[in-house]
Amino acid sequence: MKRATIADLAKHSGVSVSTVKRLIHGRERVRPETVERILDAAEDIGYYGINTLHYRKRDNLPQRTLGFVLQQSHRHIYQQWAEAITQAAQRFHNAVITPIVEFEDNLDPEVIAERMLKLGQRVDAMAVVSADHPLISNAIDALDTQGVPVIAYISDLSAPKRAGFVGTDNWKIGRTAAWFITQIANSDAKIVQFIGNHRYQCQDIPDASFRSYIREHAPQFTVLETQLTNEEPEEAYQLTRQLLREEPQLKGIFANGGGVTGVLKAVQELPKTRQQDIKIVCRDMGTEAKIALQEGLISAALYHPAQPTSSELIKVMMEAIERKGSASMQQRIVPFQIATPESI
Repeated sequence: MKRATIADLAKHSGVSVSTVKRLIHGRERVRPETVERILDAAEDIGYYGINTLHYRKRDNLPQRTLGFVLQQSHRHIYQQWAEAITQAAQRFHNAVITPIVEFEDNLDPEVIAERMLKLGQRVDAMAVVSADHPLISNAIDALDTQGVPVIAYISDLSAPKRAGFVGTDNWKIGRTAAWFITQIANSDAKIVQFIGNHRYQCQDIPDASFRSYIREHAPQFTVLETQLTNEEPEEAYQLTRQLLREEPQLKGIFANGGGVTGVLKAVQELPKTRQQDIKIVCRDMGTEAKIALQEGLISAALYHPAQPTSSELIKVMMEAIERKGSASMQQRIVPFQIATPESI
């Protein structure tokens, strides 16, 4: 059988011979959709140089470097997100993406803003998990001036020049957590929320919506003052121990932020009968939260699905690069997932 030629490949893919040669020799960029047509045709006719075409496809793609500023490297949930982001970058078909994931354990906005500005010198676009603070807004403004779009990830920001937000519906999370607790905790009980920092919109918004659900649907429950953990498990542990001593009617806990391991540690110190009376809903699906779910200590986890959220993040960042200079902001809301002791 006669071996297929470049002319055969061009004819079968509906492009010119010169276009096929440009792709094979890597002389100039070829549009991605044209590359796909040529590759499909090469498969159909058994073109001998198909491996070369696959290599050229990658070489022909735009090269992008994306930066990600995450927090608290010691927390399993952030390691999960970092891994999911790296995998999503590798799966992206329309560009060759180099992800740079950096962790910042110091949550001071000044420190995070400084890290953002340094990373901005090396990347085409950036995503950040951060408290909403004027210093973060200033950093976003500076990066926007440099042509580096910034996407708020997981927790939205108020910075007018942010290029987008990728996360879940935090209003619904708060109301869903309240629904769970009021369905399974004893009536007339006291319930409490733990949050890391009121400046995280992904925590402050559910705090408000949790209370709105109770006022609307379950006024027989008493919601105690929200407890601030500063994202530290030890602070959550001490606060939980104190509340359990002072509030014998405490029967529901919404761990709406960092520190759930401290909450669990305090509850685990109780007698089994008291443990069973306390219903915990959390926002975490790290290793310790999964174990606590399996053991029934946590009643439900409402969490960001790592893979789909990361895939949407990569898409929005790539779109932001193409839309540089646009005043519009892209928002992608990814449905949160729910895990219970029986579902995992």
